[in-house]
Amino acid sequence: MSDDPAITLLVADDHPVVRDGLRGMFESAPGFTVLGEAADGVEAVEKALALDPDVVLMDLRMPGGSGVDAIAELTRRGARAKVLVLTTYDTDSDTLPAIEAGATGYLLKDAPRDELFTAVRAAAEGRTVLSPAVATRLVSAVRAPGNEPLSAREREVLALVAKGTPNREIARVLFISEATVKTHLTHLYAKLGVKDRAAAVAVAYDRGILG
Repeated sequence: MSDDPAITLLVADDHPVVRDGLRGMFESAPGFTVLGEAADGVEAVEKALALDPDVVLMDLRMPGGSGVDAIAELTRRGARAKVLVLTTYDTDSDTLPAIEAGATGYLLKDAPRDELFTAVRAAAEGRTVLSPAVATRLVSAVRAPGNEPLSAREREVLALVAKGTPNREIARVLFISEATVKTHLTHLYAKLGVKDRAAAVAVAYDRGILG
């Protein structure tokens, strides 16, 4: 091993077993130091700013603050840490938003140890790291016409539409006006390149936005 300083890490995941596993794996390998752990997105932002790690391993789906929100906040606050998303889902609709929010890389939790170590080293150097499955999806997403990513609110509206929820009920559930629901629908129709609710739902399932 070279005399390079150890890469410092923050592990953000809402499952203690996952955090323990990642901490143990990295601490048993030369060249890595785990500075701390976070159980949700809000805590991840606080600890990343306080501990200043080189890399944050970030789960996306956590109660009390999602990974995408945390990534966006760290980017906004000018945090030095690079964020490497670790997720169970390669079909996650958050893939593109996570990258757009400022994530350096995106890896699946079932990645082999060595692949994970390599990814963290690459992320620490600011290089983009994508698992093959995610890379394929991103490339097709970028190439698909009219495939501007939906906002979080648009995805919420679309998920309710997929359940057959009428506009009035969507407005009640999301605490917004019916007019606002219609505006969101207009925007998401344009982004998906469709003209009605049924087509929007079909395209969303096809693209993995709804799963």
